[in-house]
Amino acid sequence: MTTDYITYEFPLNERMRLFIRLEQLFLQLDHFRASQQVWDKRATINTLVDILQIFSRHDLKAETLKELERHSNRLHQLSNDENVDTQLLRQVLDDLTVVSKALYAKNGKIDLSSIKSHLFHSITQRSSIPGGAYSFDLPAYHYWLQQPAAIQEQELNLWMEQFSNIRTAIELILQFLRLSGNSYLETAKKGFYQHTLDPIQPYQLVILSVDASIPYYAEISGGKHRVTTRFMTPELKLDRAKQTSKDISFQVRYCIF
Repeated sequence: MTTDYITYEFPLNERMRLFIRLEQLFLQLDHFRASQQVWDKRATINTLVDILQIFSRHDLKAETLKELERHSNRLHQLSNDENVDTQLLRQVLDDLTVVSKALYAKNGKIDLSSIKSHLFHSITQRSSIPGGAYSFDLPAYHYWLQQPAAIQEQELNLWMEQFSNIRTAIELILQFLRLSGNSYLETAKKGFYQHTLDPIQPYQLVILSVDASIPYYAEISGGKHRVTTRFMTPELKLDRAKQTSKDISFQVRYCIF
């Protein structure tokens, strides 16, 4: 029988934090977009606003291109290894090249201003107010939510195409990263585990898996020098969560690419 695990990911630098946050928002966007219910359409728009606000605070195009270039250089180094599947490697490099060219071809920074829609900007301006996009606030939005799905999809596609290439690039980068590194079985003595990282190596992500039947959650902290994990008891009523005194076994992968 296969054991179920709860998996925790902890990014070790700001770029990976940003990419993983966006990845989760993209998946959330897909989930809500699949439904035709009005409340799910509202959730779709709210998620889209969150995504584009992140884009407005960061130069995602530049950050993504830097990471694509780093991955491409690393893969070219691997091409000299006789144990590497050269055909597969060539396909991966071609995919990276296609995405990079598409990003270079996109002029300017991608942010809220790149969406040419008065309605969307009106929704964005009201999004900071709790419940601020109700029918009496934005009747045009209320009207849009009642339109046929085909009309809504057409507009959503226009709004989302701004970041479609960056989404593809982030998915490729995180896919490569999660497949890198070896998995180890470790034990947190009395709920505590610390691992020292080689600062010369560009570790980017820690993936930790725990048997789902264990009644504790993993609280991870760290940076480029070390990673610390504490297994905590869930908070019950007014009692604060605290570190368990039991030894906990878990799987851990330190991802580097």
